Amino acid sequence: MNGGGTRPTKGPDRERLSPCVCSTLRMVSRAVTQLYDDVLRPSGLRVTQFSILATIARLGEANLRQLEHMLAIDQTTLTRSLNLLERDRVIERVPHPDGRIKAMTLTSKGRRGLEAARPLWARAQDKVLRELGTTAWADAQRRLAHLLRVAVKKRRLIRGRGRVQPSPARRGRGPVAG
Repeated sequence: MNGGGTRPTKGPDRERLSPCVCSTLRMVSRAVTQLYDDVLRPSGLRVTQFSILATIARLGEANLRQLEHMLAIDQTTLTRSLNLLERDRVIERVPHPDGRIKAMTLTSKGRRGLEAARPLWARAQDKVLRELGTTAWADAQRRLAHLLRVAVKKRRLIRGRGRVQPSPARRGRGPVAG
């Protein structure tokens, strides 16, 4: 059975994929994250930390809201990561005219760490792109950008209305397995 036409039917790893978009994206994300983490290991950074540092470096200075938006990461996870980076003295808080805003910048140690990690990140990127292909990645990136816009928009609508009630067709049914 193919799950109502949603489950891929060919290829050695396709039977591992779920018809649930979220589960499949999380599985792929974990595997790709592990690949990048393995390649970045000599730098002492994980890919999540690398992404935060690269974003701060690109902006010169970044606050929590900017990072949340640019990285599509929740505040709790981001705050935990920023606290670790601050503890390790790779970022520091900088004064901001609005005292409620927590702005961060890279320290000299952070800039050195990021520069040391960039060639390792490029190696991981090249590995993935060699396997996937740059054209396939460009197509996937376009589709994922659309999915990101849709998910963010739907989440804002849901959060704006409060808790959403299940549709009449779903009431009384158990959770949908992913």
